[in-house]
Amino acid sequence: MLSYWEQKTWFSDIDFTVIGSGIVGLNCAIAIKEKQSNAKVLILEKGLLPQGASTKNAGFACFGSLSELISDLKTHTEQEVTQLLEDRINGLKALRSLLGDSTIDYQQNGGYELFLPHQKELYNNCLLELERINTLFKPIFKKNLFEVKPTESFGNVLPKTIFNPFEGQIDTGKMMLALTQKAQEKGIIILNGQNASGFNTQTNFVEITSNNFTFKTKKLCVATNGFGHELLGEKVTPARAQVLITKSIKNLKIKGTFHLDEGFYYFRNIGNRILLGGGRNLDFKTEKTTNLELNKLIQNKLNELLQNVILPNQTVEVENRWTGIMGVGNQKTPIIKALNDKVFCGVRLGGMGIAIGTHVGRALAKITLN
Repeated sequence: MLSYWEQKTWFSDIDFTVIGSGIVGLNCAIAIKEKQSNAKVLILEKGLLPQGASTKNAGFACFGSLSELISDLKTHTEQEVTQLLEDRINGLKALRSLLGDSTIDYQQNGGYELFLPHQKELYNNCLLELERINTLFKPIFKKNLFEVKPTESFGNVLPKTIFNPFEGQIDTGKMMLALTQKAQEKGIIILNGQNASGFNTQTNFVEITSNNFTFKTKKLCVATNGFGHELLGEKVTPARAQVLITKSIKNLKIKGTFHLDEGFYYFRNIGNRILLGGGRNLDFKTEKTTNLELNKLIQNKLNELLQNVILPNQTVEVENRWTGIMGVGNQKTPIIKALNDKVFCGVRLGGMGIAIGTHVGRALAKITLN
C-alpha cells in the first residue's frame, strides 16, 4: 500500500508512463520531454537494471553482416531490407548525436564476417551476391558496403573474410548510464523493481497495475522488446543470447567486430579482452525464453570457438558469463504501433537494439504525442 506522500509525489498527475528502461524506453521518454518539457513522465522497470538486453548486449554498432542481409532478402522485399538498414543507420546516428562518441566510447574499427571450413557454400554464395548487395546499398553509403580481404590471426577459418568498414562498437554500460542520466536531467522519474503486470484503458486514462497497487496515467508506452508478448500479446518471440568475456589477454591483436554463421555468433575486443556471444541456433527451442539462465550446450560451443577459432594455441581464461533477452519474429521490422488512442508500443528489435533502439524509441514517442 502506498503512503500519501508516495502517491502524491510519484503516482499522481502522470502524463506519460513508459514500461521498460532500456534503449527504447529511455529514448522514448527523452523524446517526449524534448517536445513537452512540462509533462510528467514516469518509467517503470521491473529489474534492478534493464531486464532485457540493453545492458547485456555485445555493444555492436552494426546493421547486419553480408550473409545476414542475404538471408533477410529471402523473406523481405528489397525495399523492406533497405528501409530497415536506413532505420538502423539513422538510429545509430541519433544515438551518437544524443550522447556523443566519447561518452559511449564509439570506435569504428570495421566489421568482419568469418567463415568456418564447412561453410564454403555459404561463403561462395556471399561472393555471388556481393555485387548485387553493394549496388543495392550504394545510394546509402556512397561507396561499397562490403569487400573481400585476407583473413588474419584466426584458426580453422577460410582464408578470406568479408569486411565492412562502416561497422563500429560501443561501451554498452557507458551508453546506458549516459541515457539514464540524460533522462534524469530532464526530470523523468525512473522507478526500478516495478513489475507492471497489466493495464486497463478507460475513457480518460489508463490504469496500470504494478507490484500489487494501481495508478493512473494519461498515456502508456510499452517498450519491453523481448518481453512484449507478456504484457501485450504481440507477435514477439523472446530470444535468449548467451555471452562470455575473457580475462585480459596479453598482446591481443584482434580489433573490431566479427560475425560467424549468418550472425548467429559474434565477437569483439573490449580493450585486451574478447567478448563472445550467440549460438541460439544450436538450441532454438530452449532459447525461446525469458529465463536468464546459462545454456551449457551453447556455452560449451562458445568455449570451443574461443579456443579453436578466435585464439588458437593460447591459454585463455573466461572471467564472466551472462545472458540477455532479445525480441525476434518472422519479420525483422520492429512493431511500432498504437493499440488504442492511449496505449502504444515499440517492441521486437530483432537483435539490433544498439542500432535501431533510438529510432524505435523516438518513433514510439512520435506516435504517442500525435
